[in-house]
Amino acid sequence: MKYYSTRDKSVRMEAAEAVKMGLSRDGGLLTPVEIPQIDEAFLRALVDQPYAVRAAKVMALYLTDYTEEELLGFANNAYGPEKFDTPAVAPLRKVDANTHCLELWHGPTSAFKDMALQMLPQLLSAALRKTGEDKTACILVATSGDTGKAAMEGFADVPQTKILVFYPKDGVSAVQEAQMVTQEGANVGVCAVVGNFDDAQAGVKRIFSDEAIRATLAERGYFLSSANSINWGRILPQVVYYISAYCDLLRDGEITMGDKVNFCVPTGNFGDILAAYYAKRMGLPVGKLICASNRNDVLTDFLRTGIYDRNRPFHTTMSPSMDILVSSNLERLLFDLSGENDEEVRGYMDALAKTGKYEVSDAIRAALQEQYWGGYCDEAGTAATIARYERDYGYLIDTHTAVAADVLAQYRAATGDETLTVFASTASPYKFCNHVLTAIGQTPEGDGVGLLEQLHSVSGVAIPRRLAALKGKARRFDLTCEKAGMDGVVLDFLR
Repeated sequence: MKYYSTRDKSVRMEAAEAVKMGLSRDGGLLTPVEIPQIDEAFLRALVDQPYAVRAAKVMALYLTDYTEEELLGFANNAYGPEKFDTPAVAPLRKVDANTHCLELWHGPTSAFKDMALQMLPQLLSAALRKTGEDKTACILVATSGDTGKAAMEGFADVPQTKILVFYPKDGVSAVQEAQMVTQEGANVGVCAVVGNFDDAQAGVKRIFSDEAIRATLAERGYFLSSANSINWGRILPQVVYYISAYCDLLRDGEITMGDKVNFCVPTGNFGDILAAYYAKRMGLPVGKLICASNRNDVLTDFLRTGIYDRNRPFHTTMSPSMDILVSSNLERLLFDLSGENDEEVRGYMDALAKTGKYEVSDAIRAALQEQYWGGYCDEAGTAATIARYERDYGYLIDTHTAVAADVLAQYRAATGDETLTVFASTASPYKFCNHVLTAIGQTPEGDGVGLLEQLHSVSGVAIPRRLAALKGKARRFDLTCEKAGMDGVVLDFLR
């Protein structure tokens, strides 16, 4: 399977090279040249298999220069009991007859990013071997809260790698920040950026495309790669859990083979819901993809109008991992819906860079509205949904999951569509204790990791063991920079 750039289809490479590079040097996103197809026989063969086997089988369709045996070994390492707190890895919780919740936060950092970032370091390490790379990979990461910790957890002390994470100062939860600044590992670094996630993400993309910086790092024995969802090695493991969820519904008798299922996904950078789209394109019986945004509703407007406009107020919300106005992975969707028209996509991205907005063609707008439904949930709605789920279902959910649950309710009210729907739960409620406590009628007594015990005492829900271990852990990193200074931070880190 070859991969090419969304901005230049003449750029082609094998899967291992695409995983190693992370982002095409022209600024485009590396994407498979074809979408492999699955059928009922493929799904039936996975129904009674453990998650690791499902992952290896799905990823082998795309990573043709890796063996299935290699991928199974990677999956067993990534999703084993020492990493995940449930053998199901990504279990489904039934909410009512036609609503299920896909819990994606049972890994080491209690967020859905673990589903990909326990796999990516192994894919990258193998890619370095397969391509004969002798330089050290420097993984640059911009995070809105969860990716940074999950990436550092996955790459800590991995040979031939270093990882540097940028996060928006005052733009993540106290628990998220504690997870990052206490990260162990000789090859990790963390820096807060004065600004928001979009500033951090733009800085990382700028560094990737800076030939002078790349040349300097090459002289020092480094090359740049990415653990953000701009890297195909991040998206592919996420495709797996949608196919796995369908298999679980089949196994449990909730659906019969061929029944369509809707997915509702809280998203900011568009990677998680893009993975669901790829699963559908592969032949998974999927109906509507419901895109749930918080108050930063740029995606909602785009899906409804075909106009992407980041020129709007940026809101810092209680669901910070979705506080994003530039959704990078949308570029891959535009590439697919345009019929792999790299020139058209390049035009959209140039307009976004120059004016902060673009308007897609009538054909793409029609395809968007056929595939997707977009909605957003404000702060009051998020808190009310957390309270409702705790009261009506005895189910404690976090602020991002609540956005999805509320938007799903909006979708059903607007359309009358009662198709069985799976909504994604992307983080443990313990990562956002203050907001969850307030939503269920409690007064937070303190802040940060000090609230873990309070939430446990009022909810009875177990604290994820690695979050509990944050208490009293020493802070290792205290670096802050302006967004224009990110280049210097990278160069200093790699001296």
